[in-house]
Amino acid sequence: MDRGLLSFAGTPQPSASATITASPETISDADVMLRVKTGDESAFTYLAEKYRRPMVSFMYRMCHNPAVAEELAQEVFLRVYRSRSGYEPSAKFSTWLYRIATNLAVNHARDTRHERPEKTVRLDEPDQETGTTPDLADGALTAEEQMLRRERLAAIRRKVEALPERQRLAVIMHKYQQMGYRQIADVLKLSESGTKSLLFRAYETLREQLKEFV
Repeated sequence: MDRGLLSFAGTPQPSASATITASPETISDADVMLRVKTGDESAFTYLAEKYRRPMVSFMYRMCHNPAVAEELAQEVFLRVYRSRSGYEPSAKFSTWLYRIATNLAVNHARDTRHERPEKTVRLDEPDQETGTTPDLADGALTAEEQMLRRERLAAIRRKVEALPERQRLAVIMHKYQQMGYRQIADVLKLSESGTKSLLFRAYETLREQLKEFV
């Protein structure tokens, strides 16, 4: 398996989705990953296709660079494939996947901390998961309302980026990836109550720093 087989720009293999969807609806991603473990590459392609957008979205919110986000997401799936022989379904597949992604994103951020230019907020950037541009002007709003909305969105992004590392990860997974407390706790290796406390502190910080926009 090389990077060519993981290219997200290519046409998806038609057999992958068909093979999995032909199975009972109760099949879990962990079951699919066990098929990857036995050498079923169509099962791997299915998982890569299914989680491609969430992974790119997660990485984009960590690095705010579309090209780097694509590269990091591809690296996540390469690591999944390379780790296939040791995979054990002790947790949800998505939890295992986000652990790999989180470690990669954190290491990348630390390794490039002194190389990256100061982050800028582009209000017209499309969302990496939906492809939409939620920050673009809404015709139903007045010019003043549009300006305030853009300022608020830009401020939220800056404040989330400035949170301590674990709080930032938890907020991104909770708010943007729609993950529950239990799964975030599993990814970050915290208790569920510890995760709730972490998110409470993060949201309290954001509320305090963004109170002028509330």
